[in-house]
Amino acid sequence: MEAFSPTPPDWREIATHARGFCCPSCHASSTAATAAWIDRRSPVFVENRKRKWQEFYLCECGTAWWGWSDERTPNEFADRTPYNNEDSDLDYDSFFGYF
Repeated sequence: MEAFSPTPPDWREIATHARGFCCPSCHASSTAATAAWIDRRSPVFVENRKRKWQEFYLCECGTAWWGWSDERTPNEFADRTPYNNEDSDLDYDSFFGYF
C-alpha cells in the first residue's frame, strides 16, 4: 500500500481517531506502522487557508488508527534552518574536480 495512492485501503474503515498521534492500543508512533495512507482528496481548510488531511496508519499490533496531519509531532529536523546553496562558500567545480 502506497501512502499517496488514490484508492483507500480496506482497513481505513475500521480506523479510530487516536489522540496524541500514536496507536491507541500500544502507543507506538506512526513511524512504527506497517502501512500508511493519507487522504489527500479530502483536505479540511483551517485558518489562514492552511489545509490538513487525515492520515491513516495500520500499527504493527494490528490496530488501525488515524490522526489529523497538524496533530503529528514535529520531527527532529523541524527546528533546523533550511540549507541555502546561494549562501554556501563551497566551490562545487573545484570540489568535484571540474576546473
